[in-house]
Amino acid sequence: MLLWAGVILIFGGVLCLAIDRQAVHLIYDAVNAPFHRFLDGITHAAKAAHWLAIAAIIYLGSQAGIALHPEVEGFRLASQFALAFLAALAGGSIVLHTLKFLLGRRRPRDEIEMNLYEFMPLSFDLQHNSFPSGHALTIFCVAVIASAAMPSFWPLWFLIAAGLGFTRALLTAHFLSDVFIGAGIGVVAGREAIVYLFPKLAPLWF
Repeated sequence: MLLWAGVILIFGGVLCLAIDRQAVHLIYDAVNAPFHRFLDGITHAAKAAHWLAIAAIIYLGSQAGIALHPEVEGFRLASQFALAFLAALAGGSIVLHTLKFLLGRRRPRDEIEMNLYEFMPLSFDLQHNSFPSGHALTIFCVAVIASAAMPSFWPLWFLIAAGLGFTRALLTAHFLSDVFIGAGIGVVAGREAIVYLFPKLAPLWF
């Protein structure tokens, strides 16, 4: 199911390319200053560095737990979920940063401030790194791993991921297509990491 969900998100992102310019102006005009401050306060909860630190702490803590209490299965599971997240983020990031580097898309601020909107393929300009969204990729990887760890709460995990992912578009840090495609890559990367590297952790519906 998650593989198809990821493909649908990516396809939705491709469709959004047709409306990205109009959407970013509508969003920029609609988001007032207090709401912008609120969004800016929560958007970095989707930042990769934070989740990498959390995964590292969980992994190291679980390894210590295994050493002290090898009979406790929860420590082994926590260690595997942390490794699954690291593998998912690494795989997804390779795809994401390759696309960023090769396609070279301008950020929405260039469209808003200078009326400049374009992809610049093979320009290799690190400033043109809008496509896709790394925050969206990260938080959807988190949602997939959390859904494997606590499958009963999967709607909550994906609702949180969608909310945090879309803060990037609402802040006009990314275009809608950047967010959809970043999210899709995150879902696929998370699902593949669980299913192929840690199959015992995968719920049947994955």
